[in-house]
Amino acid sequence: QVQLVESGGGLVQPGGSLRLSCAASGSIFRLADMGWYRQAPGKQRELVATISSTFSTNYADSVKGRFTISRENAKNTVYLQMNSLKFEDTAVYYCHLRYSLAYWGQGTQVIVSS
Repeated sequence: QVQLVESGGGLVQPGGSLRLSCAASGSIFRLADMGWYRQAPGKQRELVATISSTFSTNYADSVKGRFTISRENAKNTVYLQMNSLKFEDTAVYYCHLRYSLAYWGQGTQVIVSS
């Protein structure tokens, strides 16, 4: 069983930055594809960014150039550095792990507000 614990969310002004972290339990982290998704109120959950076990990355068009996903296998942790935040980035951000099965974290709230 894999557990994912996100942290780093909070309230930030437009143009500001936040770094989200997701720590995974278990021994499969380095073999897994990791991702960040988000869900805004009244909207469907959407892909933000992914990073494969071979460190290949992919981003939603809406965050390209502003967000960076990275991973640190020695710490079983994936990060999402979010810069130049916009009002529309407000959402609950979820960590996702896929290795045969898929696992989700509990989510961390990001609010972009002045």
